[in-house]
Amino acid sequence: MADNKNNQKKREPLIHIVKRDALPNYKSWGIRLGAIVAALIFAGIVTMLFTGENPIKVYATMIEGAVGTSRRIWTLLQSLAMLLCVSLAVTPAFKMRFWNIGAEGQVLVGGLATAACMICLGGKLPNVILIIVMIIASMLAGAIWALIPAIFKARFNTNETLFTLMMNYVGIQLVSYFVMYWENPKGSGKIGIINQSTHFGWMPVLGKYDYLLNILVVLALTVFMYVYLKFSKHGYELTVVGESENTARYIGLNVKKVIIRTMMLSGAVCGIAGLLLVGSTNHTITTTTAGGRGFTAIMVSWLAKFNPLYMVLTSLLLVFLEKGAEEISTVFRLNQSFSDIITGIILFFIIGSEFFINYQIKFHKAHKEVK
Repeated sequence: MADNKNNQKKREPLIHIVKRDALPNYKSWGIRLGAIVAALIFAGIVTMLFTGENPIKVYATMIEGAVGTSRRIWTLLQSLAMLLCVSLAVTPAFKMRFWNIGAEGQVLVGGLATAACMICLGGKLPNVILIIVMIIASMLAGAIWALIPAIFKARFNTNETLFTLMMNYVGIQLVSYFVMYWENPKGSGKIGIINQSTHFGWMPVLGKYDYLLNILVVLALTVFMYVYLKFSKHGYELTVVGESENTARYIGLNVKKVIIRTMMLSGAVCGIAGLLLVGSTNHTITTTTAGGRGFTAIMVSWLAKFNPLYMVLTSLLLVFLEKGAEEISTVFRLNQSFSDIITGIILFFIIGSEFFINYQIKFHKAHKEVK
């Protein structure tokens, strides 16, 4: 039997998948850009086959829809700022390997606290004081909403993914209740524009640009988060916890404290996003105020490798695709699903490029069989 086993043919597999060493930034971004070019070519072929439209014309329309006018540019920058803000919020938790899927609910609760201040305190406090109260209330509400799953994770090791996801639905129902409670006019099921005539609690407009304040606030948050994660003691601690909780405990870190502190920061930044959406952009609140940004932010943060500076680029790409897809549907009178297909193809190629950044495929040359 032993002789038979030794005489069996041994063959090397033709293909090996090997993990790469860390690539330089310029190479990894080169692969991503190559993936985008390949995606555009493939999406162009799909467009031509199924619609008969000229792909170049479709892409030109996409660009026009995103940045064709100054108003569209400012709208794109506003959408970029809000998506980036939520992405910055989830990043500290993700870097700590705490999978915070509850950003949607944390944004909604922060927005709800803002709306409550505007409705209940508008006209009763000087506007400057009211805005300060709104800022504190929104950050505190978001932090508390994130603190709940953090405590359960730290003390009872619950599954943070499911816990934070369920908190989203609780937040949506909470907002739904208060929308019905504050509805204006009665029976409409909507709050409407809050303090439309008095502008109590409305965030100030800088110059003639409605969204400039939001953009500047998120720019400051981006710089803060980059410095916090890369150079601060807290940023170092959450990175260590993310790499290995046992190692963190061995070097004397209080893991429970790091988890709770990091999630409170994450929730507070989500609260700021809610503040800007309600107090500066929409001046009202609904169950869709967060607009799915809490889930899209996961992709933004992951694609950027948890680097706040790279998140600017990934947020810009996703917002550009969204605005461009809307214009395609309008101009060519296509089903909205088709523009979503184009966006999905491009995102699929971009996400797939991460495989080639982290792994390489090796082919073995044919050789004589060894007996």
